[in-house]
Amino acid sequence: MARIKREDVALVRERASIEEIVGAHVTLKGAGVGSMKGLCPFHDERTPSFHVRPQVGLWHCFGCGEGGDVISFVQKIDGLGFAEAVEYLAGRFNITLRYEEGGGPRSGIDVGSRRRLLEANATAAQFFTEQLGSAQAAAARQFLDERGFDASHAEHFGIGYAPQGWDSMLRHLRGRGFTDAEILAAGLVSQGQRGVYDRFRGRLVWPIREVTGDVIGFGARRLFEEDQGPKYLNTPETPLYRKNQVLYGLDLAKREIARERRVVVVEGYTDVMAAHLSGVTTAVATCGTAFGPEHVRVVRRLLGDTSVGAGVQLASGRSTGGEIIFTFDGDEAGQKAALRAFGEDQSFSAQTFVAVEPSGMDPCDLRLAKGPDAVKDLVRRRVPLFEFVIRSALAAFDLDTAEGRVGALRAAAPVVAGIRDTALRPEYARMLAGWLGMELETVRRAVANAPRGGGGAPRRPDEGPRRAPSSTRRGTYDGEPPPDPHDEPPPPDEGTPGFALPDGRDPVVRLETQAIEVLLQVPHLVPADISHVDTDVFAVPVLRAVAEAVQAAGGLEAARVIAQGAGVAAWVESVHEQAPEPLHQVITRLAVAPLPEDREEQVPVFVRGVLGALEDLGLTRQIAQARSRLQRTDQEADPEGWRAAFAAIVDLEARRRELRADR
Repeated sequence: MARIKREDVALVRERASIEEIVGAHVTLKGAGVGSMKGLCPFHDERTPSFHVRPQVGLWHCFGCGEGGDVISFVQKIDGLGFAEAVEYLAGRFNITLRYEEGGGPRSGIDVGSRRRLLEANATAAQFFTEQLGSAQAAAARQFLDERGFDASHAEHFGIGYAPQGWDSMLRHLRGRGFTDAEILAAGLVSQGQRGVYDRFRGRLVWPIREVTGDVIGFGARRLFEEDQGPKYLNTPETPLYRKNQVLYGLDLAKREIARERRVVVVEGYTDVMAAHLSGVTTAVATCGTAFGPEHVRVVRRLLGDTSVGAGVQLASGRSTGGEIIFTFDGDEAGQKAALRAFGEDQSFSAQTFVAVEPSGMDPCDLRLAKGPDAVKDLVRRRVPLFEFVIRSALAAFDLDTAEGRVGALRAAAPVVAGIRDTALRPEYARMLAGWLGMELETVRRAVANAPRGGGGAPRRPDEGPRRAPSSTRRGTYDGEPPPDPHDEPPPPDEGTPGFALPDGRDPVVRLETQAIEVLLQVPHLVPADISHVDTDVFAVPVLRAVAEAVQAAGGLEAARVIAQGAGVAAWVESVHEQAPEPLHQVITRLAVAPLPEDREEQVPVFVRGVLGALEDLGLTRQIAQARSRLQRTDQEADPEGWRAAFAAIVDLEARRRELRADR
C-alpha cells in the first residue's frame, strides 16, 4: 500500500487548523501571547496544563507529557493510524493528497468524493432526526419509551425515523443537490428494476459514526408487521462503511476508553444506549457482524496497546493493561457467543473478560428492570475469558462422578494448553485442579499432553469428533494484526534517557529553558545586534542539544528569514529535522510552552532580557574559568601565559560590564 507523498503531509500540517481541531475536544482559553490552554483530554486534571500554540502548529500537555502536531493529536484522540489521520484532515480542509507508487486512499475514493458521501450521510441523519417528531413516527417513539429512552436520550444518540414512503429520503437529498449516483454510493437508496428507492422505510434509525464523529452509515430497526425485511437493517458496504471495521458508539466512548483503558462490547444499539445512560460510557457494539481482527485494531489503538505482550491476564483478574469486556445474554446463544470470543482472545494484549447476566437479560432489559446500577454491577462482576471458557466446559459434566471429572479434564485441558502466556498457563492449571478436585500433577500432565487447540469453544460430552481448526483462519487472529504500511512510528517520549528536561525550579535551568523557547517561538523578535547564540553557553545537556539543532538548522539568521517568510511553524519543523528523534518531544514542549511575558508589546523587551541574561551567565562562567587558569599559572615560570590569562579576564569583565550597562 503506497504512502502519502511527504510534501502533501507537510501541506496538511500547514493548512489544518490545530486550534479548530483541538478546540472540538478541548475548551481553549488564552494563555499569554500566541498561546492557548485547557484541560488535557488524555488524563484527568483540574488545573489546565494542556497548551496549544497555533502559530507554531503544536500542542503539549505539561501534566502527562504528551505532545505533537495536529496529525498526532487526531491520531491520539481518535485512535487512528498516521495515514488515516492525514486523510481525515485532508478531507476536513479540502486538501488533495497524492500517493507514492501510484497508490491511493484507503477508501478507494478521492477526498472530494469522500466529502460528498459524508455530506449526504450527514444530511440524511438530520432528516431522520427531524422525522422522529412527526405524527407518523409514533411507533418509533413508543419503541423508545417502552425501553426507557426519552426525547433527550434520542437526541444525544442522534436517533431518527425513516418515513414509510418509497422515496422520502431520495427526494429530500435530491432537493439538497445530491445526485442519484452519490446517494446510491452512500448506501442510502437501493437499486431496483424501476430505479432507485429508499433503503430505510418505516424504521427507527441510528446513525453509525466513525471515530471522528462523521456519519458513515445507519442501522435501522423494523417497527411494523407488514415490513417483511430483517429485524435490523444496516447500510450496505460502501467506500465509507465497512462493517468489520465499525463499532457503534465509538465516537461517544473513545475518550473514556482511552482514559479508563477499558472497552465494553455489547450486542446492540439499545444496549449501547442503556450502558452509557447507566454510567458505563465505554460501551460499543459491532454492526451486524462478529467482533473480529479489524475491530481489534481499532480497540488496541484507543487502549494505547501497540505491542504484543503489553498486557498480561492474571488468574486473579487483576489487570496489567487495558481491558476488553464482552457482555452477552445469559441464554444458550449468548453463552455460545462468549465461547466464540475465546477464538479471538490473545489477538491483542489487553485483558479480555466476559460479563454474562444469569437471568438472561441484556443491558437494555437489565436497566429497565433493575435500574442503572444493575448494568454497572454486571460489568463489575466480569470474569476473565479463560476462566469463563474453562468453567463452561466443566458445567457440561457431572463432577460428582469419576467419569465426569475425567471427561471434564479432557475437555478443559486443551483450553489451558492453548493459553500462549507461559506464565499464565500453569496458574490456570492450578485453578483447574481445584475446580475438579484432582491432583495438580494429574492436571499438569493432561495439559502438557493436550493439543494446543484452545482457540475455539471446548467440546461438550455429547459432541462427536471435531475437525481441526483451519490454520488459515486461526492465522487471521494469531498475534498482533499486521503492521500498517501507512503508519509512522510514534516519536519517543521525552523520558528517553539523556533527553529529559531537568527541574525547572533551578534558576540556571529556567533561564536556559526560556532562551531556547525564545529561539524557537519568536526568533524574529531577537534584536538585530544579536547575530548568534553560542551553544557552549548552555550547561544543561538536553538544552545544549536543542541549541545545536537550532544552529544546524541555520541559526538565528535562518530563523529570522524562515519565521518572517514561511512562518514560525516552518522554522520549528526545520529544527525538528536537524534533531535526533528522541529530542523531538522536548522541542515540541519548548515550542509550545507559554512565555512568562503575556503583554505583546513587552515581548521584545523580554526576549532581549533573556538572551542578555544568558550571555551574562556565559561570560560569568568564562570569567570563572579564566580566573581558575590564572591561579594555576606560575607567574615566574610562565610570565607570558600569566599575562595572557590576566588579559582574558580583563577583556571578559569589560564585555560583561558593557552588557550590563546596556540592560
